[in-house]
Amino acid sequence: MKCPACGFEDSKVIDSRPIPEGNSIRRRRECLACQKRFTTFEVIEAAQIIVIKKSGAKEVFDRNKLMTGILKACEKRPVSAEDIVSEIEVELQNRLNNEVSTNEIGEMVMEKLKDRDAVAYVRFASVYREFQDLDTFIKALSSLKKRK
Repeated sequence: MKCPACGFEDSKVIDSRPIPEGNSIRRRRECLACQKRFTTFEVIEAAQIIVIKKSGAKEVFDRNKLMTGILKACEKRPVSAEDIVSEIEVELQNRLNNEVSTNEIGEMVMEKLKDRDAVAYVRFASVYREFQDLDTFIKALSSLKKRK
């Protein structure tokens, strides 16, 4: 770690403390050349998740896009969209493969909504599965009913 005062490239760690949020560590360091003390923060670098769209195009995972879709489905429902997005993001980060299709993400969302709230599930499924007619909608409802 380069000293901010003299630019010397070696320092020693005097103290390390985790940050309350648990996602980084605060380190007090001392320059071995000028003895100036300074603080650094160490943060876990998450692997970048690449989303493969239906068209085959690839883009970086955007938490906000996922949140928007889930918020619409969960509107006025007792479901935390934030919890669902966080759970999915953690699952994606923990995978060995950093590429995921929009199809897989959609299925993950539907599985989580199915367990939490039937109305939110049907709302999301109707958009995600592109229901074209009433029969498709009724099939989704009857499969939900059989499950319970």
